[in-house]
Amino acid sequence: MNEQHNPADIQPLHGRTIVVTGGNAGLGYFASEQLAAAGAHVVIAARDPAKAAAAASAITARIPGARISCEPLDLASLDSIHKAVASLARLDRIDALLANAGVIGSPTRRDTADGFELQFGTNHLGHYALICGLLPELERHRARIVHVGSISHRWVRPDFRSAAHPERYSSYRQYALSKLAVMSFGFELARLLQLSGSGVSSVVAHPGYARSMFTPSRQGIEARPHPGRVQQLLARPLAQGKDDGARPLVHAAGGPDVRSGEYWGPDGFFQLTGRPAPVRPGPHALERNAASRLIDLSRDLTGARLPL
Repeated sequence: MNEQHNPADIQPLHGRTIVVTGGNAGLGYFASEQLAAAGAHVVIAARDPAKAAAAASAITARIPGARISCEPLDLASLDSIHKAVASLARLDRIDALLANAGVIGSPTRRDTADGFELQFGTNHLGHYALICGLLPELERHRARIVHVGSISHRWVRPDFRSAAHPERYSSYRQYALSKLAVMSFGFELARLLQLSGSGVSSVVAHPGYARSMFTPSRQGIEARPHPGRVQQLLARPLAQGKDDGARPLVHAAGGPDVRSGEYWGPDGFFQLTGRPAPVRPGPHALERNAASRLIDLSRDLTGARLPL
């Protein structure tokens, strides 16, 4: 399939505005490119204005006439989130929020500007606060929120009590716990929105096993060095590029067959690779009591309250 054309599995998105957090690199970049190819006005919300501008230039170079704009947003700072909410609220419309940005791994513990462990603070708490702030605007156009999960959620359990301030730091556990939190919140939010009669939908999606080594290059977009041929041959049956990994996220954001509360990912073996399809999460991601406690914790930590 020609990457410059509308992905075959979503309808044209002309006239729609979709905000993509972290749309300047990796999965977020390719999601932005694919959404722009489908005709959407894409707002790249990113921490680094120069990188966001480079991503916008790369997209318009491939898709002449693409509508791309940029919004400063640092999800590791509640102050930055509040400013972004005020700015995004001035858009004519927001039809979808693709909450994609995230921190993946840190060898040593690092904290957000507000003192939360960086991965949990950015991946979950930052997006939680952003969604709380934008929900009134999303309601205006019955928008769709897409939360980006991960296969890694399977390896941890929903004990979020000390996630923002862990006594012992494990980079992998903190990442997996942050993604489980993202998913638990996404599924519980779908239930709360339905109970309140809201027209907003909440969907969770994941990219499978998306690796840089299989990802096409883009001018001006940061890419990591590719490993040797042997490593690529070993990984090929189990991995796909970030362009393909972005497709479940894009479908979740714009697909006409997507319903609130669903979980979308690749349809292949162990959800590692494949075409976008509804898939099953680990049952612990659906534990309502844990999700309810997570929302209470997130409210207490950030001061942000869901307006439901």
